[in-house]
Amino acid sequence: MKFIVLFLGLLVRPQAVSLTRRFESEKVFRVVPQNETQVNFLKVLASDVQLDFWHPDSVHHIVIGTEVDFQVSLHLANYVLMKLEQNELQYEVLFHNLQEQIEKQFDGGNYFRKMHSYTKYNDWEKIVAWTERIARNNPKMVSRIEMGKTSEGRPMYLLKVGKVTGQKKVIFMECGIHAREWISPAFCQWFVKQATHTYGEDKVMTKLLDSMNFYVLPVFNVDGYVWTWTNNRFWRKNRSNNSNSDCIGTDLNRNFKAAWSTVGASDKPCNEIYCGTSPESEPETKELANFIRDHLDVIKGYISFHSYSQLLMFPYGYTYKLAPNHDELNKVAKGAVDALATVYGTNYTYGPIAETIYLSSGSSLDWAYDEGIKYAYIFELRDHGRYGFLLPESKIRPTCKETMLAVKYIASHILASNP
Repeated sequence: MKFIVLFLGLLVRPQAVSLTRRFESEKVFRVVPQNETQVNFLKVLASDVQLDFWHPDSVHHIVIGTEVDFQVSLHLANYVLMKLEQNELQYEVLFHNLQEQIEKQFDGGNYFRKMHSYTKYNDWEKIVAWTERIARNNPKMVSRIEMGKTSEGRPMYLLKVGKVTGQKKVIFMECGIHAREWISPAFCQWFVKQATHTYGEDKVMTKLLDSMNFYVLPVFNVDGYVWTWTNNRFWRKNRSNNSNSDCIGTDLNRNFKAAWSTVGASDKPCNEIYCGTSPESEPETKELANFIRDHLDVIKGYISFHSYSQLLMFPYGYTYKLAPNHDELNKVAKGAVDALATVYGTNYTYGPIAETIYLSSGSSLDWAYDEGIKYAYIFELRDHGRYGFLLPESKIRPTCKETMLAVKYIASHILASNP
């Protein structure tokens, strides 16, 4: 990312600004296949040239009538354009120059701030310092736990938020499982801020914090998140090495023991939805799973945050079969999206994962549900694709404000439910 800073009459370009991979004139296309012929064409095209699918996250999930957003490198753009026109597939160019949009994501180009901010995107070092500081400044409400280590040896910090001691209900919140979805970690940070800043003033939040605890994992996929800041803004997976392959990383949201590797996942290490060599083969997945298992007696809710598409979903993802408490999950989801819409009128779709988007196996959400956590939800935050993974910093506040209402609605239902 390149920009010029005017300082004391001198033009200075900070060295850390440039990612190893740049995206000059790369494009993001949107198409909506209208028939099976067009679906098959897209699948053939993806096997012929390198396409980075933004939505859905894999060529395997393309179906008739679904919006398909994919990134194309500069040298392939004209070829792809020609193929789309030859196959009479209408298209929209969402981004003509991806590098320009990356730079615009940071409002005012202020990429390298020294201070952590809740309305800006923060790199990993700032988030680490923030977790230590917020726990130190709020000792009666926040404590920091090192849950484990990542593939590259970085600490996985978890924040316990609440005024409760002893065996009370707990909600586990997980952000940043996919590295490029930056609005997700931004929300987890916002949630902790709201908890500490509004306790005693916001009646709903005060009641929740007096009655239950929240375990908040601000960044699950730490190594991948770091990589998006230093090398490739659109990296998705973790950064583990794969034997017998030069391709790096596993999709952590395909690596859990929930119908692992059966549908909507890949056994090819170079694929973006590579599921790993076995369930919990990745250190990050194993650490989270072990923590959940050790606290199953108190964890009553599991909420995962992703982007983008404006969805609120619940199990199952690996089957079209409805969850045993489907009616309750559906009712709570409706109440949550209705609450979310009261601020800015933002529209969310809700329903089971498989029916709402596509079949996928090995997800953290389905695994948590199968472990006995009967209130399990996944948010796909803003937007619908106008910005995609490059949601501007100006959208952090409204996104987090509206999402807080949905989370508080879900948490209040969990609190009121039977043990």
